Amino acid sequence: MKSRWFNAILVLVLASLACNLTSSPGGDISSEETRVALAVQQTSLAIQQATLDADRLALTVPPPAATYTPYPTYTVEPAAAAATEAPLPQVDMKELIKASNVLIYEDVVGDPTLVPVVSNTVNAMNFSGGKIINTGDAMGKFREYANSPTKWDLIIVAAEIRSGFSGELFEVMYDHINNGGAVIIEMWYLDQVVSGKISPILNDCGVTLFRDWDRNPNYDPYDYSIFWLDSSHPLLSTPNIAQAPSYPYPEWFGDAGDLLELSSGGDAVLVGGLHANRKSDYGVLASCLEGRMVIQTFSTHDYKLDLTQALWENYITYTLTKHYEYVE
Repeated sequence: MKSRWFNAILVLVLASLACNLTSSPGGDISSEETRVALAVQQTSLAIQQATLDADRLALTVPPPAATYTPYPTYTVEPAAAAATEAPLPQVDMKELIKASNVLIYEDVVGDPTLVPVVSNTVNAMNFSGGKIINTGDAMGKFREYANSPTKWDLIIVAAEIRSGFSGELFEVMYDHINNGGAVIIEMWYLDQVVSGKISPILNDCGVTLFRDWDRNPNYDPYDYSIFWLDSSHPLLSTPNIAQAPSYPYPEWFGDAGDLLELSSGGDAVLVGGLHANRKSDYGVLASCLEGRMVIQTFSTHDYKLDLTQALWENYITYTLTKHYEYVE
């Protein structure tokens, strides 16, 4: 805008000069006028060109940058609480046990003169949410359920009556054990089957037959008392403080059962036996397979039932606990 005013004033000055030149005396007016007119014209053209160049320059020069006011810098503290992982929920072992699938073979169920200790114990434990099947002494039915799609958490074999639970039934149990399942075996005739289908189970457990255990008609009851070899073992204290079956009231005479000894391999521990100072043989109660298996080689009904029922509740609780710890 200032350049236009300047140009206008300059034109007026030149015009004034031209007038003065035309009025100069003694000169050639005509030629002088021509010269002045040409000068004015050239000057005007130069001014116009200068104006155009100035405007063009104004268009090409960018405006000055705006003053930048930086934002304040903030220090972000690490969110320690967010980085900490939430703790895993606590497993309620009692609820897991209560909802277990349990398959039972208890052959005394078929004898009305005998109390079904295993069945009574299971009923008293108030299982719910799972499947509890007691096949009694029906071996075919037991085989059918054992081979069913049901995933059994615990299989109990209480072969107390002088019957023939053996052979392929132990193969079914072996598969169950290898899948992480728990087992409880009560058997008085181990000496008759130790080399058969039960052999792989005993090998993995870490026990074998020590000797047969007889009872003659003139027996001393105290010779058949059982001693705890490790009174602090959870098998003897949870949920009941189990007393040792110290005095028998035999239901059967003759064969009293079998005695166990530890073998190579496995992790077996003798929990009960005939001698308090013999912890590797003369055993009648053992735990193995990280607690998932319990084997008892004396007959439940040869001792006071209140003691043995409390002991069976411990067996079931302990093996199921170890089963869930193993599979988790």
